[in-house]
Amino acid sequence: MVKTTLTSGNNENDASNTVDSSTSSGENKENNDNLSNDISSRRFEKPIQVADKCMARRIDDTWQLAEIIHIRPSLSDDAGSRYYVHYIGYDRRLDEWLGIDRLKPASVKETNEASIRPDIWSLTENQERKVTRNQKRKHDEINHIQKTYAEMDPTTAALEKEHEAITKVKYIDKVQIGKYEIDAWYYSPFPDEYGKQSKIWICEYCLKYMKFENTFKHHLTTCNHKQPPGGEIYRKCSLSVFEVDGKNHKLYCQNMCLLAKLFLDHKTLYFDVEPFLFYQLTEVDEDGCHIVGYFSKEKESADGNNLACLLILPPHQRKGYGKFLIALSYELAKMERKIGSPEKPLSDLGKLTYRSYWSWVLLEALKDFRGTLTVRDLCQMTCITEEDIIGTLQSLNMTKYWKGQHVICVTPKQIEELLSSPEYRKPQITLDTRYLRWSSQKYSQATKTPQKSK
Repeated sequence: MVKTTLTSGNNENDASNTVDSSTSSGENKENNDNLSNDISSRRFEKPIQVADKCMARRIDDTWQLAEIIHIRPSLSDDAGSRYYVHYIGYDRRLDEWLGIDRLKPASVKETNEASIRPDIWSLTENQERKVTRNQKRKHDEINHIQKTYAEMDPTTAALEKEHEAITKVKYIDKVQIGKYEIDAWYYSPFPDEYGKQSKIWICEYCLKYMKFENTFKHHLTTCNHKQPPGGEIYRKCSLSVFEVDGKNHKLYCQNMCLLAKLFLDHKTLYFDVEPFLFYQLTEVDEDGCHIVGYFSKEKESADGNNLACLLILPPHQRKGYGKFLIALSYELAKMERKIGSPEKPLSDLGKLTYRSYWSWVLLEALKDFRGTLTVRDLCQMTCITEEDIIGTLQSLNMTKYWKGQHVICVTPKQIEELLSSPEYRKPQITLDTRYLRWSSQKYSQATKTPQKSK
């Protein structure tokens, strides 16, 4: 048992880590303008080929070193070839198709550089500061900085290379679902006749996908569905959650996974949906239940995972829905009397959302507590695993390792200050358990069919 006690501790002053200089900003802007003018004046001397390095102009008009991943020849004389580029050092969600007008040759110096990451940690002598491991981790997650193979263990690096080779090129640029046209982030294994389209249309009620707008419009006049299949387990005001069994509604859940893969990089569940339950979050109005996001979980997890995959569609992100579904996953775990954790690895957005949620839950648990509290006590109270609790407390600089134990070092005032910060304040949308209608079911390992809990 790991004992924790509430004692006084010290907070680092992050304000001293902020560099703010209007003169420096002006000089940087002038240097960037000069760089842009220099790059814009360059011309290719030979045809561009796959694996070439060049400078690519991003949507914010900045130039970054990029690698040519794929080339799509022009289908007409009027349109030029399209080039699929990966910005070196950045997450693959930023990969995109560009025309020749947004590509320029890279200099020898730029090509030979190991990375062109925007490195805020390399500062001048007048801007020296101490950068903690947590600060660098947060910077990398927020800015979607990708780990290099050298930073991974050999097994992870091998799997990452294989995954990248299979999903290297993203053909679907946009997806229309309901009233939203959304930019796709990653490759998804739709059938070839759909997967090679630049845009697809998806019914927000039955999740049928189509490659032509006219087909989509006709489908809307004939589709009889107005809500997800399965049973409604939560309804409060305009929010509703449905539990969908992958065994009973296989096609719907497969389509959900294909849609989700457009926005998740490392989830590989497409067709083996029968061992999973899907919890679909919707916004309800007079027209029906409009999809917002979902999470899935195994009916019986050997690793003790209470969540396998979590997605909030981009138009609904930053509204508190992610934390709402995380809270639901832990509430279901409490009803099953199981301590659990999400399946790893988490996406960069998933890491930020979970860390923020765990921090709020633990701070709330500690806020009014006086005396001695063990990590195991926190596990039983929250159904969060010891590993996740310790990692979260370490990220908050609230724990020290003393005599073989993790000891919390914090004052009530520091807890209040953390809870008042935007990152750890109460979620925008909270789960009201009075409106939750759900009972735990046990599934046989052989058939994954539900059995009544005793």
